[in-house]
Amino acid sequence: MNKQELLENISKTHNKVKFAVADIDGILRGKVIHIAKFESMLENGAGFCDVIFGWDAADKCYENSEVTGWHSGYPDAQAKIDLSTFRRIPWENQHPFFLADFDTEDSIGVCPRTLLKNVIQEANELGFDPVFSQEFEWFNFEKSSEEGKTVDLNNLKPISSGMFGYSMLRPTIKQKYFNQLFDDLAAFDIELEGLHTETGPGVYEAAIKYDDALAAADKAVLFKNSVKEIAYQNDIVVSFMAKWNSDLPGCSGHIHQSLWSTNERRNLFYSEDESMTSTMEAYLAGVLTCLPHLLPMYAPTVNSYKRLQKGTWAPTSSSWGKENRTTAVRVIDGSEKSARLELRIPGSDVNPYLAMAATLASGLYGIKNKMKLDTPETNGNAYTNASLTKLPSNLKDATAKMKESEIAIAILGEKFVDHFVKTREWEWNEFEQVVTNWEMNRYFEII
Repeated sequence: MNKQELLENISKTHNKVKFAVADIDGILRGKVIHIAKFESMLENGAGFCDVIFGWDAADKCYENSEVTGWHSGYPDAQAKIDLSTFRRIPWENQHPFFLADFDTEDSIGVCPRTLLKNVIQEANELGFDPVFSQEFEWFNFEKSSEEGKTVDLNNLKPISSGMFGYSMLRPTIKQKYFNQLFDDLAAFDIELEGLHTETGPGVYEAAIKYDDALAAADKAVLFKNSVKEIAYQNDIVVSFMAKWNSDLPGCSGHIHQSLWSTNERRNLFYSEDESMTSTMEAYLAGVLTCLPHLLPMYAPTVNSYKRLQKGTWAPTSSSWGKENRTTAVRVIDGSEKSARLELRIPGSDVNPYLAMAATLASGLYGIKNKMKLDTPETNGNAYTNASLTKLPSNLKDATAKMKESEIAIAILGEKFVDHFVKTREWEWNEFEQVVTNWEMNRYFEII
Protein backbone atom coordinates (compact mmCIF):
# COMPACT_ATOMS: atom_id res chain seq x y z
CA MET A 1 0.00 0.00 0.00
CA ASN A 2 1.14 3.60 -0.59
CA LYS A 3 1.78 6.15 2.15
CA GLN A 4 -1.71 7.57 2.13
CA GLU A 5 -3.35 4.16 2.27
CA LEU A 6 -1.01 3.20 5.09
CA LEU A 7 -1.88 6.29 7.11
CA GLU A 8 -5.60 5.68 6.61
CA ASN A 9 -5.17 2.04 7.62
CA ILE A 10 -3.38 2.97 10.84
CA SER A 11 -5.58 5.92 11.80
CA LYS A 12 -8.70 3.74 11.77
CA THR A 13 -7.46 1.94 14.88
CA HIS A 14 -4.60 3.91 16.46
CA ASN A 15 -3.41 7.48 16.95
CA LYS A 16 0.18 6.49 17.58
CA VAL A 17 2.92 4.40 16.01
CA LYS A 18 5.91 2.55 17.47
CA PHE A 19 9.23 2.37 15.64
CA ALA A 20 12.69 1.13 16.56
CA VAL A 21 16.28 1.01 15.36
CA ALA A 22 18.96 -1.52 16.27
CA ASP A 23 22.11 -0.33 18.02
CA ILE A 24 25.59 -1.81 17.63
CA ASP A 25 24.73 -4.70 19.99
CA GLY A 26 21.49 -5.50 18.16
CA ILE A 27 19.36 -4.04 20.96
CA LEU A 28 16.22 -2.32 19.72
CA ARG A 29 15.96 1.33 20.72
CA GLY A 30 12.64 2.94 19.90
CA LYS A 31 9.90 5.49 20.41
CA VAL A 32 6.14 5.81 20.30
CA ILE A 33 5.08 8.82 18.22
CA HIS A 34 1.78 10.46 17.34
CA ILE A 35 0.47 9.59 13.89
CA ALA A 36 0.88 13.23 12.80
CA LYS A 37 4.56 13.04 13.73
CA PHE A 38 4.75 9.73 11.90
CA GLU A 39 3.32 11.32 8.75
CA SER A 40 5.93 14.06 8.92
CA MET A 41 8.66 11.49 9.48
CA LEU A 42 7.66 9.66 6.31
CA GLU A 43 8.34 12.79 4.33
CA ASN A 44 11.38 14.22 6.07
CA GLY A 45 12.83 11.56 8.35
CA ALA A 46 13.21 12.31 12.04
CA GLY A 47 15.97 13.15 14.43
CA PHE A 48 17.08 10.33 16.73
CA CYS A 49 19.87 11.00 19.23
CA ASP A 50 23.04 9.34 17.97
CA VAL A 51 23.97 8.30 21.51
CA ILE A 52 22.49 4.91 20.62
CA PHE A 53 25.77 4.33 18.76
CA GLY A 54 27.78 6.05 21.48
CA TRP A 55 27.00 3.87 24.48
CA ASP A 56 27.18 0.22 25.42
CA ALA A 57 24.50 -2.32 26.32
CA ALA A 58 24.27 -0.79 29.80
CA ASP A 59 23.84 2.77 28.46
CA LYS A 60 27.34 3.74 29.60
CA CYS A 61 28.85 6.22 27.16
CA TYR A 62 31.96 5.13 25.28
CA GLU A 63 35.01 7.22 26.04
CA ASN A 64 36.91 6.03 22.97
CA SER A 65 34.40 6.67 20.18
CA GLU A 66 35.11 9.18 17.45
CA VAL A 67 31.75 8.74 15.75
CA THR A 68 29.89 10.50 18.55
CA GLY A 69 30.44 11.50 22.16
CA TRP A 70 30.72 14.43 24.51
CA HIS A 71 33.09 15.97 21.96
CA SER A 72 30.25 16.15 19.41
CA GLY A 73 27.43 16.89 21.85
CA TYR A 74 25.47 13.77 20.85
CA PRO A 75 23.45 15.40 18.05
CA ASP A 76 20.46 13.89 16.27
CA ALA A 77 20.98 11.64 13.28
CA GLN A 78 18.28 11.30 10.64
CA ALA A 79 16.33 8.08 11.11
CA LYS A 80 14.31 6.84 8.15
CA ILE A 81 11.37 4.48 8.54
CA ASP A 82 11.25 1.49 6.18
CA LEU A 83 7.60 1.09 5.18
CA SER A 84 8.19 -2.49 4.06
CA THR A 85 8.68 -3.46 7.72
CA PHE A 86 5.11 -2.52 8.73
CA ARG A 87 3.47 -5.03 11.01
CA ARG A 88 1.07 -4.98 13.96
CA ILE A 89 1.97 -6.27 17.42
CA PRO A 90 -0.52 -9.03 18.32
CA TRP A 91 0.31 -9.00 22.05
CA GLU A 92 -0.04 -5.20 22.20
CA ASN A 93 -3.54 -4.56 20.88
CA GLN A 94 -2.36 -4.72 17.23
CA HIS A 95 -0.21 -1.64 17.74
CA PRO A 96 1.37 -0.45 14.43
CA PHE A 97 5.14 -1.04 14.31
CA PHE A 98 8.01 -0.19 11.94
CA LEU A 99 11.77 -0.58 11.79
CA ALA A 100 13.97 2.36 10.88
CA ASP A 101 17.64 2.90 10.09
CA PHE A 102 20.12 5.64 9.21
CA ASP A 103 20.85 5.50 5.50
CA THR A 104 20.95 9.17 4.50
CA GLU A 105 24.14 10.99 3.53
CA ASP A 106 24.28 12.91 6.81
CA SER A 107 23.62 9.85 8.96
CA ILE A 108 26.07 8.52 11.50
CA GLY A 109 27.61 5.93 9.15
CA VAL A 110 27.82 2.93 11.49
CA CYS A 111 24.18 1.75 11.51
CA PRO A 112 24.12 -2.10 11.49
CA ARG A 113 21.03 -2.35 9.31
CA THR A 114 22.49 0.07 6.79
CA LEU A 115 25.73 -1.91 6.71
CA LEU A 116 23.79 -5.04 5.79
CA LYS A 117 21.79 -3.15 3.15
CA ASN A 118 25.02 -1.98 1.54
CA VAL A 119 26.43 -5.52 1.40
CA ILE A 120 23.15 -6.81 -0.07
CA GLN A 121 23.30 -4.10 -2.72
CA GLU A 122 26.78 -5.30 -3.66
CA ALA A 123 25.44 -8.85 -3.95
CA ASN A 124 22.58 -7.67 -6.17
CA GLU A 125 24.99 -5.80 -8.44
CA LEU A 126 26.92 -9.05 -8.87
CA GLY A 127 23.68 -10.82 -9.89
CA PHE A 128 22.95 -12.52 -6.56
CA ASP A 129 19.94 -12.55 -4.27
CA PRO A 130 21.09 -13.70 -0.81
CA VAL A 131 18.59 -15.86 1.09
CA PHE A 132 19.15 -16.21 4.83
CA SER A 133 17.58 -17.49 8.02
CA GLN A 134 18.64 -17.68 11.64
CA GLU A 135 17.87 -20.04 14.49
CA PHE A 136 18.13 -19.25 18.19
CA GLU A 137 18.45 -21.10 21.45
CA TRP A 138 17.57 -19.34 24.70
CA PHE A 139 16.87 -20.09 28.35
CA ASN A 140 13.58 -19.29 30.09
CA PHE A 141 13.33 -18.49 33.80
CA GLU A 142 10.58 -17.88 36.31
CA LYS A 143 10.14 -14.17 36.96
CA SER A 144 11.33 -13.17 40.41
CA SER A 145 8.55 -12.45 42.89
CA GLU A 146 10.74 -9.92 44.67
CA GLU A 147 9.19 -6.52 44.19
CA GLY A 148 11.10 -4.23 41.88
CA LYS A 149 13.14 -7.01 40.31
CA THR A 150 12.66 -8.60 36.92
CA VAL A 151 14.91 -11.50 37.81
CA ASP A 152 17.06 -12.48 40.77
CA LEU A 153 20.42 -13.34 39.21
CA ASN A 154 21.49 -15.14 42.36
CA ASN A 155 18.52 -17.47 42.34
CA LEU A 156 17.63 -18.30 38.74
CA LYS A 157 14.89 -20.89 38.40
CA PRO A 158 14.36 -22.34 34.89
CA ILE A 159 10.75 -22.93 33.87
CA SER A 160 11.44 -26.68 33.58
CA SER A 161 14.01 -29.06 34.97
CA GLY A 162 16.39 -31.63 33.58
CA MET A 163 18.14 -32.30 30.27
CA PHE A 164 15.32 -33.09 27.86
CA GLY A 165 15.88 -32.07 24.24
CA TYR A 166 12.98 -32.42 21.79
CA SER A 167 10.69 -33.11 24.73
CA MET A 168 6.98 -33.57 24.17
CA LEU A 169 6.38 -33.13 27.90
CA ARG A 170 8.29 -30.01 28.97
CA PRO A 171 6.41 -27.52 26.75
CA THR A 172 3.16 -28.47 28.52
CA ILE A 173 4.51 -26.93 31.73
CA LYS A 174 4.18 -23.47 30.14
CA GLN A 175 1.84 -24.44 27.33
CA LYS A 176 0.20 -21.02 26.97
CA TYR A 177 3.58 -19.34 26.61
CA PHE A 178 4.90 -21.98 24.20
CA ASN A 179 1.86 -21.72 21.92
CA GLN A 180 1.73 -17.94 22.14
CA LEU A 181 5.31 -17.75 20.91
CA PHE A 182 4.55 -19.77 17.81
CA ASP A 183 1.22 -18.10 16.98
CA ASP A 184 1.91 -14.47 17.91
CA LEU A 185 5.29 -14.45 16.20
CA ALA A 186 3.65 -15.71 13.01
CA ALA A 187 1.04 -12.97 13.26
CA PHE A 188 3.93 -10.51 13.69
CA ASP A 189 5.42 -11.73 10.38
CA ILE A 190 8.08 -13.86 12.06
CA GLU A 191 7.04 -17.30 10.89
CA LEU A 192 8.81 -20.17 12.63
CA GLU A 193 9.70 -23.39 10.88
CA GLY A 194 10.04 -25.13 14.23
CA LEU A 195 10.00 -24.61 17.99
CA HIS A 196 11.14 -27.21 20.51
CA THR A 197 13.02 -27.78 23.75
CA GLU A 198 16.79 -28.15 23.63
CA THR A 199 18.87 -30.12 26.08
CA GLY A 200 19.04 -28.16 29.31
CA PRO A 201 16.58 -26.89 31.91
CA GLY A 202 14.11 -24.40 30.49
CA VAL A 203 15.81 -23.96 27.11
CA TYR A 204 13.97 -23.61 23.79
CA GLU A 205 15.15 -23.51 20.20
CA ALA A 206 13.37 -21.80 17.32
CA ALA A 207 14.17 -21.79 13.61
CA ILE A 208 12.89 -18.76 11.70
CA LYS A 209 11.67 -19.35 8.16
CA TYR A 210 14.12 -18.23 5.47
CA ASP A 211 13.69 -14.96 3.55
CA ASP A 212 15.66 -12.43 1.56
CA ALA A 213 18.65 -11.38 3.66
CA LEU A 214 17.39 -8.00 4.92
CA ALA A 215 13.97 -9.36 5.85
CA ALA A 216 15.66 -12.35 7.51
CA ALA A 217 17.84 -10.06 9.63
CA ASP A 218 14.84 -7.88 10.52
CA LYS A 219 12.96 -10.97 11.67
CA ALA A 220 15.92 -12.21 13.69
CA VAL A 221 16.33 -8.88 15.51
CA LEU A 222 12.60 -8.62 16.12
CA PHE A 223 12.44 -12.25 17.24
CA LYS A 224 14.73 -11.68 20.21
CA ASN A 225 12.89 -8.57 21.38
CA SER A 226 9.47 -10.14 20.77
CA VAL A 227 10.29 -13.28 22.76
CA LYS A 228 11.31 -11.07 25.69
CA GLU A 229 8.04 -9.11 25.52
CA ILE A 230 5.86 -12.23 25.24
CA ALA A 231 7.81 -13.83 28.09
CA TYR A 232 7.18 -10.81 30.34
CA GLN A 233 3.46 -11.21 29.77
CA ASN A 234 3.74 -14.81 30.99
CA ASP A 235 5.82 -13.99 34.11
CA ILE A 236 8.92 -15.39 32.44
CA VAL A 237 12.31 -13.80 31.88
CA VAL A 238 14.50 -15.05 29.03
CA SER A 239 18.21 -14.88 28.34
CA PHE A 240 19.97 -14.93 24.98
CA MET A 241 23.41 -15.05 26.61
CA ALA A 242 25.74 -17.38 24.76
CA LYS A 243 26.63 -19.22 27.98
CA TRP A 244 24.83 -18.37 31.21
CA ASN A 245 26.00 -21.41 33.17
CA SER A 246 29.34 -23.19 32.80
CA ASP A 247 27.72 -26.56 33.57
CA LEU A 248 25.02 -26.27 30.90
CA PRO A 249 25.08 -26.08 27.07
CA GLY A 250 25.50 -22.72 25.41
CA CYS A 251 22.97 -20.97 23.18
CA SER A 252 23.62 -20.78 19.46
CA GLY A 253 22.41 -18.40 16.77
CA HIS A 254 23.32 -20.34 13.62
CA ILE A 255 22.92 -18.54 10.29
CA HIS A 256 21.75 -20.42 7.18
CA GLN A 257 22.56 -18.86 3.82
CA SER A 258 22.51 -19.37 0.09
CA LEU A 259 22.86 -17.27 -3.05
CA TRP A 260 20.21 -17.28 -5.77
CA SER A 261 20.53 -15.88 -9.28
CA THR A 262 18.71 -12.57 -9.60
CA ASN A 263 17.36 -13.26 -13.09
CA GLU A 264 16.51 -16.97 -12.99
CA ARG A 265 15.85 -17.18 -9.25
CA ARG A 266 17.92 -20.36 -9.11
CA ASN A 267 19.82 -21.63 -6.07
CA LEU A 268 23.47 -21.29 -7.00
CA PHE A 269 24.56 -23.56 -4.14
CA TYR A 270 22.58 -26.52 -5.52
CA SER A 271 24.09 -29.29 -7.60
CA GLU A 272 22.15 -32.33 -8.80
CA ASP A 273 25.09 -34.64 -8.15
CA GLU A 274 25.60 -33.21 -4.63
CA SER A 275 29.03 -31.87 -5.55
CA MET A 276 29.89 -28.34 -4.51
CA THR A 277 29.12 -25.70 -7.15
CA SER A 278 31.89 -23.26 -8.05
CA THR A 279 29.82 -20.44 -6.56
CA MET A 280 29.38 -22.26 -3.27
CA GLU A 281 33.07 -23.19 -3.13
CA ALA A 282 34.25 -19.62 -3.69
CA TYR A 283 31.70 -18.29 -1.21
CA LEU A 284 32.69 -20.85 1.42
CA ALA A 285 36.39 -20.16 0.85
CA GLY A 286 35.72 -16.47 1.44
CA VAL A 287 33.79 -17.14 4.65
CA LEU A 288 36.59 -19.33 6.04
CA THR A 289 39.36 -16.93 4.99
CA CYS A 290 37.65 -13.93 6.56
CA LEU A 291 36.37 -15.71 9.65
CA PRO A 292 39.37 -15.06 11.95
CA HIS A 293 39.37 -11.41 10.83
CA LEU A 294 35.70 -10.84 11.67
CA LEU A 295 35.14 -13.07 14.69
CA PRO A 296 33.89 -10.27 17.00
CA MET A 297 30.96 -9.75 14.62
CA TYR A 298 29.90 -13.34 15.29
CA ALA A 299 31.05 -13.49 18.92
CA PRO A 300 30.61 -9.91 20.16
CA THR A 301 30.67 -10.25 23.95
CA VAL A 302 33.10 -11.43 26.60
CA ASN A 303 30.66 -14.24 27.33
CA SER A 304 30.49 -15.38 23.67
CA TYR A 305 33.81 -17.20 23.97
CA LYS A 306 32.66 -19.31 26.94
CA ARG A 307 30.41 -21.07 24.42
CA LEU A 308 33.12 -21.61 21.79
CA GLN A 309 34.73 -24.50 23.61
CA LYS A 310 35.74 -28.05 22.68
CA GLY A 311 32.93 -30.60 22.79
CA THR A 312 30.10 -28.11 23.23
CA TRP A 313 28.36 -28.29 19.82
CA ALA A 314 30.10 -24.99 19.03
CA PRO A 315 33.15 -24.68 16.73
CA THR A 316 36.65 -23.69 17.76
CA SER A 317 38.35 -23.60 14.35
CA SER A 318 38.01 -22.18 10.85
CA SER A 319 36.69 -25.43 9.37
CA TRP A 320 33.98 -26.94 7.22
CA GLY A 321 32.38 -30.29 6.58
CA LYS A 322 29.34 -31.85 4.98
CA GLU A 323 26.69 -32.41 7.65
CA ASN A 324 29.36 -31.94 10.30
CA ARG A 325 28.25 -30.18 13.48
CA THR A 326 31.76 -29.87 14.91
CA THR A 327 32.91 -27.45 12.19
CA ALA A 328 32.47 -23.69 11.78
CA VAL A 329 30.49 -24.16 8.57
CA ARG A 330 28.20 -27.11 7.87
CA VAL A 331 27.57 -27.77 4.17
CA ILE A 332 24.02 -28.98 3.62
CA ASP A 333 23.38 -30.87 0.38
CA GLY A 334 19.65 -30.47 0.07
CA SER A 335 17.17 -29.97 -2.68
CA GLU A 336 17.33 -26.94 -4.96
CA LYS A 337 15.16 -25.21 -2.39
CA SER A 338 17.24 -26.13 0.67
CA ALA A 339 20.92 -26.50 -0.36
CA ARG A 340 22.82 -24.05 1.82
CA LEU A 341 25.61 -23.29 4.25
CA GLU A 342 25.09 -23.15 8.01
CA LEU A 343 27.48 -20.84 9.87
CA ARG A 344 27.71 -22.31 13.37
CA ILE A 345 29.97 -19.70 14.98
CA PRO A 346 27.34 -17.15 16.13
CA GLY A 347 25.73 -17.48 19.53
CA SER A 348 22.28 -16.20 20.38
CA ASP A 349 23.89 -13.02 21.76
CA VAL A 350 24.80 -11.89 18.26
CA ASN A 351 23.57 -8.80 16.40
CA PRO A 352 21.91 -10.44 13.35
CA TYR A 353 22.52 -7.43 11.09
CA LEU A 354 26.25 -7.48 11.74
CA ALA A 355 26.65 -11.24 11.61
CA MET A 356 24.76 -11.53 8.33
CA ALA A 357 26.63 -8.57 6.85
CA ALA A 358 29.94 -10.15 7.85
CA THR A 359 29.27 -13.61 6.41
CA LEU A 360 27.69 -12.27 3.20
CA ALA A 361 30.54 -9.81 2.64
CA SER A 362 33.02 -12.65 3.27
CA GLY A 363 31.31 -14.91 0.77
CA LEU A 364 31.27 -12.18 -1.86
CA TYR A 365 34.97 -11.57 -1.17
CA GLY A 366 35.60 -15.20 -2.05
CA ILE A 367 33.55 -15.00 -5.23
CA LYS A 368 35.11 -11.75 -6.46
CA ASN A 369 38.59 -13.18 -5.89
CA LYS A 370 37.67 -16.56 -7.44
CA MET A 371 38.91 -18.29 -4.32
CA LYS A 372 39.40 -22.03 -4.03
CA LEU A 373 39.11 -23.99 -0.83
CA ASP A 374 42.54 -24.43 0.71
CA THR A 375 41.05 -25.85 3.89
CA PRO A 376 40.32 -29.55 3.40
CA GLU A 377 36.96 -30.94 4.39
CA THR A 378 36.79 -32.14 7.96
CA ASN A 379 35.46 -35.66 8.32
CA GLY A 380 34.73 -36.58 11.89
CA ASN A 381 35.71 -34.62 14.98
CA ALA A 382 37.04 -31.12 14.22
CA TYR A 383 37.93 -30.61 17.90
CA THR A 384 40.75 -33.17 17.66
CA ASN A 385 42.07 -32.06 14.25
CA ALA A 386 45.36 -30.31 15.02
CA SER A 387 45.83 -29.12 11.43
CA LEU A 388 42.91 -26.70 11.56
CA THR A 389 43.32 -22.97 12.18
CA LYS A 390 42.17 -22.32 15.73
CA LEU A 391 40.07 -19.23 16.35
CA PRO A 392 40.92 -16.59 18.97
CA SER A 393 39.65 -17.75 22.35
CA ASN A 394 38.59 -14.42 23.85
CA LEU A 395 37.16 -11.06 22.82
CA LYS A 396 40.43 -9.22 23.44
CA ASP A 397 42.46 -11.33 21.01
CA ALA A 398 39.66 -11.52 18.45
CA THR A 399 39.26 -7.74 18.47
CA ALA A 400 43.02 -7.19 18.13
CA LYS A 401 42.98 -9.46 15.07
CA MET A 402 40.12 -7.49 13.51
CA LYS A 403 41.78 -4.17 14.31
CA GLU A 404 44.87 -5.15 12.31
CA SER A 405 42.94 -6.69 9.43
CA GLU A 406 43.12 -5.19 5.97
CA ILE A 407 40.46 -7.69 4.89
CA ALA A 408 37.94 -6.35 7.42
CA ILE A 409 38.43 -2.79 6.17
CA ALA A 410 38.30 -3.88 2.53
CA ILE A 411 34.91 -5.58 2.81
CA LEU A 412 33.20 -3.52 5.52
CA GLY A 413 34.76 -0.07 5.30
CA GLU A 414 37.24 1.76 7.50
CA LYS A 415 34.71 3.89 9.38
CA PHE A 416 32.58 0.96 10.49
CA VAL A 417 35.54 -1.26 11.40
CA ASP A 418 37.20 1.51 13.42
CA HIS A 419 34.03 2.21 15.41
CA PHE A 420 33.08 -1.43 15.93
CA VAL A 421 36.59 -2.37 17.08
CA LYS A 422 36.53 0.49 19.59
CA THR A 423 33.21 -0.75 20.99
CA ARG A 424 34.64 -4.24 21.49
CA GLU A 425 37.81 -2.86 23.09
CA TRP A 426 35.54 -0.92 25.42
CA GLU A 427 33.58 -4.09 26.23
CA TRP A 428 36.75 -5.96 27.18
CA ASN A 429 38.10 -3.06 29.26
CA GLU A 430 34.81 -2.87 31.18
CA PHE A 431 35.08 -6.59 31.92
CA GLU A 432 38.67 -6.36 33.15
CA GLN A 433 37.68 -3.89 35.86
CA VAL A 434 35.13 -6.20 37.49
CA VAL A 435 35.78 -8.66 40.31
CA THR A 436 33.94 -11.86 39.32
CA ASN A 437 32.24 -14.52 41.44
CA TRP A 438 34.88 -16.98 40.20
CA GLU A 439 37.62 -14.86 41.74
CA MET A 440 35.72 -14.47 44.99
CA ASN A 441 35.04 -18.19 45.30
CA ARG A 442 38.60 -19.14 44.41
CA TYR A 443 40.64 -16.59 46.34
CA PHE A 444 38.54 -14.92 49.07
CA GLU A 445 39.43 -17.28 51.93
CA ILE A 446 42.12 -19.64 50.73
CA ILE A 447 44.77 -17.56 49.04
